Amino acid sequence: MKRTPLLLGLLGAVAALLGACAGSTKSIYGTQVVDTQENRQILGVVEQYRVAVEKKDTAVLLGLAAANYWEDGGTPTGADDYGREGLGQVLAERFGRAEGIRYSMRYLGIKRVGKNRAAVDVLIDASYSIQTANGPQRKDMRDQNELMLEYDGRNWKFLSGM
Repeated sequence: MKRTPLLLGLLGAVAALLGACAGSTKSIYGTQVVDTQENRQILGVVEQYRVAVEKKDTAVLLGLAAANYWEDGGTPTGADDYGREGLGQVLAERFGRAEGIRYSMRYLGIKRVGKNRAAVDVLIDASYSIQTANGPQRKDMRDQNELMLEYDGRNWKFLSGM
């Protein structure tokens, strides 16, 4: 059988594709996150956060926050920045007005930042109801966010992003 350059090229491409598939990494089901034990632990903590938001469980959320939690509001003055104590106040205010919270997250990736830190990239799709002068209104929110967590030797805790 005479092999043409086209056939050899095609066979080479198929072999390369099969080799690439064999060496590809596995993702955690339903995510774009590489499946490792550490990534499963991190996503477990983030899932605790997600469920606590839906339940408006401030105690659980504060338990997931590191002692040095810090949220930068993004303004130059810093007037809207807060730490762990301020997080409790922000949650109480927001949860006091919101009802029927639906909070879903799509996990896009986890990257290590230094020895004990990890950044989790998420797409958030949320909705909730608030009482207004015109009655209840349903609000929708979609955002991309980065959650920063730190391993304290026993547990992963949030440094920012809640």
